[in-house]
Amino acid sequence: MGLFDFLKVKQIKTENEELKKRVEELTALSNNLSNRLAVSENKYDTLSKSYKDLSATVSGEKINQLQQQINNLTVQKDANTALKAAQKAIKADENNSVEAPQLIINAASLMTHISDMHLNALDVPALRKMINANKTHVKKVIQKYEARYTTKSNQAIYQLMIIGLEAELQNILLNLKFGTVDKAKAKVKEVTQKYYEISANGNQSIAPTVQKFISEIETFYLEAVDIEYEYYTQKEKIREEQRALKEQMRQEAEERKLLEQQQKKLEREENKYKSEIENVKMAISTSDQEEVEKLKKRLQELTEQLNKIDERKEKIINLQNGQAGYVYIISNIGSFGDGVFKVGMTRRDEPQERVDELGNASVPFPFDVHSFIFSANAVELETRMHQILDSKRVNKINRRKEFFAVDIDELERIVHQIEPSADFKMTALAEQYNQSLSLKQ
Repeated sequence: MGLFDFLKVKQIKTENEELKKRVEELTALSNNLSNRLAVSENKYDTLSKSYKDLSATVSGEKINQLQQQINNLTVQKDANTALKAAQKAIKADENNSVEAPQLIINAASLMTHISDMHLNALDVPALRKMINANKTHVKKVIQKYEARYTTKSNQAIYQLMIIGLEAELQNILLNLKFGTVDKAKAKVKEVTQKYYEISANGNQSIAPTVQKFISEIETFYLEAVDIEYEYYTQKEKIREEQRALKEQMRQEAEERKLLEQQQKKLEREENKYKSEIENVKMAISTSDQEEVEKLKKRLQELTEQLNKIDERKEKIINLQNGQAGYVYIISNIGSFGDGVFKVGMTRRDEPQERVDELGNASVPFPFDVHSFIFSANAVELETRMHQILDSKRVNKINRRKEFFAVDIDELERIVHQIEPSADFKMTALAEQYNQSLSLKQ
């Protein structure tokens, strides 16, 4: 054997050792992932059996919860199946088997199935367009980097990484809930970093390319979270509107009850005045001239009081039968700070009662009233005020919280623009708050 042949054999042995070492690393990595995902398969089988056994007896809500868990574990189970195919592809590549290319294709088809899992955003036309565009971008990035891997082993590593990433993303999206978007985005970044490290450790020669791929795909994964989360944001807004409607119905029922009580009280007073008026009239007919003058003066006073009762009764009837009521503008510097106002509506005959009710034990100080605006259509007036002040809402999610951060001069201008005759107090006394501050000093 010549020197050249000896060196060539030595080089081949070295390459074989390196290849064997890399295959061992990949196999160990794959086995580790398989062990983790095997637990998911067991959970999936258990939940599937539970779902079949209980679906006929449990409530629809419970079934939906169970189905959601099954969907989540289905993704993990599919990822496990794809992972096994990728493992087999690596082994086939080691033996230079003709099976390797087909096994990688099979793994890719499973990845496509994972990507096609249903998302809630697909139920909303505007969001469906956005999520489909996002999927297209992800697919293009995957295809762009896929072409850079020529050996079967590197193709298997890449497929393994893609399958894992897509499955992890689906899990994040399926577990997304209102108020968890920041946690979901942090999880995306954690997952992409994890898979970069897994792939780079499997083959250092592809690490720079994997890093570029991860940085591109992460952007679209974060966008997918935002799109899916918009569904939950819109859903929460609908829930808040429903809660607001129920709260409005509850308040209206309570106010109708109070108006009925006030009406009955006025009717009792009206009957007393009418009875006394009749008594005075009878007394006039039998009294002397001097006494008659006193009785006529008393009769005028009673008639005036009766007219006031009639006016209040008419007002209550309007409050009961129509949209009439008061729009109130109040503040509470001690509770919410300066420049924050609540704009609400009440149908009560005495709107101050509603304000006093709001300043109960739930806040440390009573509210100051800046304006009571009576309107034949208080609902429309309140809605118009809220629309004008919408950009200044303190709570932009829960629209039942009718607090607005606005300069008082601007608020006065808005009120007088809508109702020029409305009274508006520019100052808030905040008596208890200011007294409390003085006692602290």
